[in-house]
Amino acid sequence: MSTADLAASATRYFRDLQQRLCAAFEAFEAASRFEARPWSKPDGHRLEGGGEARLMRGEVFEKVGVNVSHVWGVMAPEARAQLPGAAESDGRFVACGISLVAHMRNPYVPALHLNLRFLATSRDWFGGGSDLTPAFPQAEDTAEFHAALEGACEAYRPGAYREYKEWCDRYFYLPHRQEPRGVGGIFFDDLAASAGGAEFAFVRGVGEAVLRVFPRIVARRKDTAYDEAARERLLVKRGRYVEFNLVYDRGTRFGFSTDADPDAYLMSLPPLVRW
Repeated sequence: MSTADLAASATRYFRDLQQRLCAAFEAFEAASRFEARPWSKPDGHRLEGGGEARLMRGEVFEKVGVNVSHVWGVMAPEARAQLPGAAESDGRFVACGISLVAHMRNPYVPALHLNLRFLATSRDWFGGGSDLTPAFPQAEDTAEFHAALEGACEAYRPGAYREYKEWCDRYFYLPHRQEPRGVGGIFFDDLAASAGGAEFAFVRGVGEAVLRVFPRIVARRKDTAYDEAARERLLVKRGRYVEFNLVYDRGTRFGFSTDADPDAYLMSLPPLVRW
């Protein structure tokens, strides 16, 4: 499959997953629905393409964004070191992906992050991951979430779950706080797209696993009683989330470097936060 065909196939999957995730999340809300905001780069810009950002603010999902993008063009020279193969392609690249961040109103429902992406420079590869950030970690939720991701990983390659879990633990860590961001998940990057399509199948498997498991966790915790002290703890925990995403997150840095849609790549920031 050519790079263009692979990018088109990946984008179709990401758009379909976006639609199904949004439908699953709207099912928890009595009145709130996602607002869709299509965006595209203007004529004459060094980038082409665009995407669709979807955002919902509700009673269960205090703020949740599910964004899909597909852009291509030439990276700025100072940004090429961030992307493997960009120097060899003279900065030419193609990128498509889906990004989901859910910040929940109830402190006992964990925040969720999911990112899946396909990139092409002088070579084609996939990356992504998913992780949970609870204010009040629940062993049952953590175990079920990790089991779902483990199933996707082991279907791809034996031993992949342990490798990608450890990668996630290293990546989603705040060194200035000396603490993890949450209870982990998986993280992977630079998976070369093989002729057999195993990497693309794996990425789809991760997306389907998250779609299955997270609504079950939400249903289990959304009606848990909480007080102002619990809410305060949630807001402080969100402060850690903001610190990571603005200082360390690769996706945020990549968004700035590609001059993509700022509201899309800053979607991960919570609506209320406290330090």
